[in-house]
Amino acid sequence: MQSYQEFIKRKSQLTEDAGFEPLYMPDFLFDFQKYLFEWALKKGRAAIFSDTGTGKTPMQLTFAQNVVMKTNKPVIILTPLAVSYQTVKEGEKFGIDCKVSREGKIEAPIIVTNYERLHYFNPDDYAGVVLDESSAIKAFDGKRRKQIIRFMSKIQYRLLCSATPAPNDWPEIGTASESLGDLTQSQMIDQFFKSSDNMRHSLFKEGDFWNRAKYFFRAHSEIPFWKWVSSWARAMRLPADLGFDNGAFILPPLKIRQHMVRCHDLLSGELFPKVATTLKEQREERKLTLQKRCEATAELVMKHDCSVVWCQYNPEGELLAKMIPDSVEVAGRHSDEEKENRLIAFSKGEIPRLVTKPKVAAWGMNWQHCGHHTFFPSHSFEQYYQAVRRSHRFGRTESVNVDIITTEGEAGVTANLKKKQDKCDKMFAALVYYMGQGMHIKIEDNHKKEMEVAEWL
Repeated sequence: MQSYQEFIKRKSQLTEDAGFEPLYMPDFLFDFQKYLFEWALKKGRAAIFSDTGTGKTPMQLTFAQNVVMKTNKPVIILTPLAVSYQTVKEGEKFGIDCKVSREGKIEAPIIVTNYERLHYFNPDDYAGVVLDESSAIKAFDGKRRKQIIRFMSKIQYRLLCSATPAPNDWPEIGTASESLGDLTQSQMIDQFFKSSDNMRHSLFKEGDFWNRAKYFFRAHSEIPFWKWVSSWARAMRLPADLGFDNGAFILPPLKIRQHMVRCHDLLSGELFPKVATTLKEQREERKLTLQKRCEATAELVMKHDCSVVWCQYNPEGELLAKMIPDSVEVAGRHSDEEKENRLIAFSKGEIPRLVTKPKVAAWGMNWQHCGHHTFFPSHSFEQYYQAVRRSHRFGRTESVNVDIITTEGEAGVTANLKKKQDKCDKMFAALVYYMGQGMHIKIEDNHKKEMEVAEWL
């Protein structure tokens, strides 16, 4: 018969450990990395939300190596485009046997491939799976996300790694939970949230529910929610969040300059520039100011030997690539192989100036050699954050300069971006707290008194 304590524990949704003690603990890991890796390995199925440049790749490789030693079966690591090359280079540096595979062949104990190649692989062949930059999977269509979740569901040991800058992104947290075999997105919402939309989410096709409704914690559910998340995830921005010394992870200055391109005379002819408010107006603003924004960007880029030029739309990228000497564009129209080759060439320093979109190249790349970025702002703070942190990360010793080029009519976009940044900082601080000091609080069992009942019972 189930006790009351067992019933409460089951209802709490806290996941049980399903892993094992480390069989291999390398010296190249920092103290905080050893702590995170060891915790994840003991869990067996876990997520590490660690900021960009804090060494998730060596933790992934160490996790995979331990699973190989435990099960004598291979492990697969899934990465964004071109990041597989970097992962193998890290493995070579640390003496861990791993190789890139594109067509499903198992040529090493640890196989590294891109998300786009997953359909060539059989989950039955692997004892473990690691998702690098797991937050990137939310950018995939529903079919691709389902494919990844189904693939992971058949594998025993699982690790997600992401530099999640917006911990209040509930769909992403739901996707991570579902990938690890815990609550699905819909179960998570039913358990902890209420929606501003009065209609049932089952009435919407996939994606609509997340886009149309706003979510609020149910009464008294916020702390139980973060306690549940902390049962399968850990988060940090700096080692000090986990009680370790920050040391070399204190980054050099990030210098951000905003450049206002004045071109209201091209727009409506009004006395004062009109701020674009709707998405339709903002797109029209982008089209009408395309030439001047790209000219201003090209002028800024020419002052630097190495730059990443981030754009949002295809016409921007095409025009910038023509205006900027020695630049190479990486766009959605290119094949996956061509994208990867160009991104790797820039990583090696063979290309001095790269023109691309955040959704194409903002995840996973290590570009510490590049100290200058230009950016056309959008409403996505995550894209901006990830793009800039390709350079502003551990290993960079000099400052990183970011030039944000905008127009008078885009004041609403930049204001929204700033609001999201402030909200992100507050929410991530709360996440770290609940997963750190806050989760060490011991909750007393107050259900020990004998219940008084009527005599007739």
